[in-house]
Amino acid sequence: MRKSKPKKRILLPDPKFNDVLVTRFVNDLMVDGKKSIAFRIFYDAIDIVDEKMAKKEEKSALDIWKQALENITPQVEVKSRRVGGATFQVPMEINPMRKRAISVKNMILFSRKRSGRNMAEKLAAEIMAAYKEEGAAFKKKEDIHRMAEANRAFAHFRF
Repeated sequence: MRKSKPKKRILLPDPKFNDVLVTRFVNDLMVDGKKSIAFRIFYDAIDIVDEKMAKKEEKSALDIWKQALENITPQVEVKSRRVGGATFQVPMEINPMRKRAISVKNMILFSRKRSGRNMAEKLAAEIMAAYKEEGAAFKKKEDIHRMAEANRAFAHFRF
C-alpha cells in the first residue's frame, strides 16, 4: 500500500492469562491454522518454566516469559541505503511494534531449531535461556547491536 496505512486488527486476549501479547505470540507459533495446538504448546512451555524456574526467581512464569522477550528485543537494526553507487548499512531505531515482532519471531525460530523431545520443551528451554541472557535468540540480538555499532559512521545517511 502506497498511500493508506492498513487498519490495525484488534486481537482478543488469551483465555488463561487474559493477555494480548500471549495471543500475538501464539499466532506466530501457530502452524497450518492449528491454534488450539499452538495454545497447548505455549501453556505447556509456561508450565515447564513454572516448575523449573518460578520458585527460584520468585516470579510468575508469565513474568519470566515477558522478561525473556524483553531481553531478546533489539533496540536498533541496520537497513540498506543506496547512496551514489554504494550501498551502506545504516543503523536505525526500530518501531516498537516491529521490536516486539522481531523478538517473538526470533524466540520461536530458535526454539524450533533446538534439540528436544517436543516443541513445548524446546520453547521452555529457549525462554529460560533468554531470561538468563544466553541462548541463540539473545545472541542474535547481540549480533544486530554489534552490526549497528560497527556501522555507526553511516548514521548520517538516515532517511
